[in-house]
Formats: sequence, C-alpha cells, structure tokens
Amino acid sequence: MGKLTYLSHSAWMIESGKYKIVIDPFLEGNPKASLKASDVKADYIIITHAHGDHFGDAIPIAKASGGTIISNFEIINYCNGQGANGHPLHIGGGRDFPFGRVKLTPAWHGSSFPDGSYGGTPAGVVLSLEGKNIYHTGDTGLFSDMRLIGEMTPIDIFLVNIGDNFTMGIDDAVKAVEFVKPKLTIPMHYKTFDVIDVDPQEFADKVKAKGFDVKVLGVGESLEF
Repeated sequence: MGKLTYLSHSAWMIESGKYKIVIDPFLEGNPKASLKASDVKADYIIITHAHGDHFGDAIPIAKASGGTIISNFEIINYCNGQGANGHPLHIGGGRDFPFGRVKLTPAWHGSSFPDGSYGGTPAGVVLSLEGKNIYHTGDTGLFSDMRLIGEMTPIDIFLVNIGDNFTMGIDDAVKAVEFVKPKLTIPMHYKTFDVIDVDPQEFADKVKAKGFDVKVLGVGESLEF
C-alpha cells in the first residue's frame, strides 16, 4: 500500500514501503505550501523541468536527505555541479529504482533555470510502484500522443495540470483525461498565482460528466493506493 500526498502546486510526496519520493518540490516562496523544504525528507526527488516553480527546493532537500534527484540529463548535470546526487534520464527512457520504475514522457512546455540557463527538455513522468501506474504531466499543453502513454501503460492515477495560461486549461485537461483514460484523475497546478486561478471543481464536474472518476485534493491531503 502506498500513499500520495498533495504538497501544493505540482508538488507531491509518494510513500512506498521505506521509500519517500517527492515530485517537483516547490515549497519555499510558494504561497500555497504548508511545508518548508526543511520539513521534507526524501530518498528520491523527481524533477519534470527546470522552472523555479518545479525545480524548487530539489537541491537542498537532496543534500539534507542524502537523496537522489531524477531528471533529464541537463538538470542532473546542473545538480551534480551543485553537490547533489542525481540520476539522468531523458524522454522515452525509463529505469528501475529500489522503489519502482520511472519513465520520462514528453511535455510541451519550456525548461530553463531561474538564471536563464538551459534546463533540457521538459517532461512528464510515469511512476510504476505498488502495482500501480501514476502519470504526472509536468507542465504541458494538450497533445494527442497522451493516448499512447495511456495505451502503453494503463494509468491508475493521473496528476494533471489545469491552470491555463502556462499549461493546459480546464477544457484541454478534460480532453487529456479522455486521451489517457485513467482510473482516477487529480488536478494540480492551479490557484498558486493569480494567473492560474481556476476552479478545480469545474474541472471535476466536467471530468465526471465524461464518465471518469476524479478527486480534488487539498494541500496536505493524502490518499492511499
């Protein structure tokens, strides 16, 4: 049995056995986060792209925990240069880790560090653990090959961005659910800033109308899987 906890924005904690995995831990400077980076201990930190609201506190968490950052080649080179441990992947590539498997998927977005330097190709991620598959979209626009992701790896939990402006908005995210056909969808990447202030309940209602299961998690709320 695993546990998934929403840390706000696109940040998640996944607990599986003795392992703790965090995704996109943007906590410091996040007006919606209830935790500080120093509150989070992680064995693995998965980063979808280099923008500050996703790369966030990856390096301090990794250093404090002795954890390993998993991301694209360019981001891992940057992290290694900052004294953090990392394992590089790239789009379409996957690897087995002690807690399960991680595969990077395409994402239509950008990726640069806060200083403007290149952060490699943005990604989504599919995690396979506890006999379940979790698809975190990263930041992305809608693209039809989401169908292939769901066909090749049946998705149990779909963590999908809905905030519009920088990523898919509500209607595009609903279409993404139709493409992926997950067992459960959970929205993310909304309300952190005014420019992505959309209503997750509107999204949930539209997903339910399409016949799919959906759940809106509050910050700090968890579910077992």
